[in-house]
Amino acid sequence: MKICGVTTVDDALVAAGCGADAIGVVLESPSPRSVSPERAAAIFAAVGPLVVTVAVTATTSPTGIEEILRLRPGAVQVPAGCRVPPGAGVRVIRSVAPGDPIPGDCDAVVVDGSRGTGFRFDADYARHVIERSVVPVILAGGLTPENVRDAIDALHPYGVDVASGVESEPGVKDSGRVRAFLLACRKGEI
Repeated sequence: MKICGVTTVDDALVAAGCGADAIGVVLESPSPRSVSPERAAAIFAAVGPLVVTVAVTATTSPTGIEEILRLRPGAVQVPAGCRVPPGAGVRVIRSVAPGDPIPGDCDAVVVDGSRGTGFRFDADYARHVIERSVVPVILAGGLTPENVRDAIDALHPYGVDVASGVESEPGVKDSGRVRAFLLACRKGEI
């Protein structure tokens, strides 16, 4: 379970304290959740070693990817066609949206047509990816504490990813909603 679009150390610590498996920080993106490399480094340093830090980006620029890798995240979440240098020492999660081919040159795929906007995922496309992917599939897009359990039960993804569904405003996590989301996920364990 990944809490994404984290913009502050406090929000990262709340998510980690509530049991998030991963913390996503957006970089090099037009998102209202995008943070500076310095802030990303502080957020990554604040969470314990058992929480995976994920640098989420829309960039495909080799220079941008190199800058992100210098932050030493546990994983990078990049567009399907983005090249991550071999031997970069990070897990690669590729984002796909309806119509995209299913990549296999990664450690996981996140089905995310929403791109942090809160629009609900396309269930048919998500099912298609989950059934055909050779790597684990993470579901994102429009998930909230109120609907995540139904999505898990219906599609059985490897994991789930939330950003706007646990916010009081863009980029500001609501600790009660973060806690409720993670509890709903654990009711049947993914």
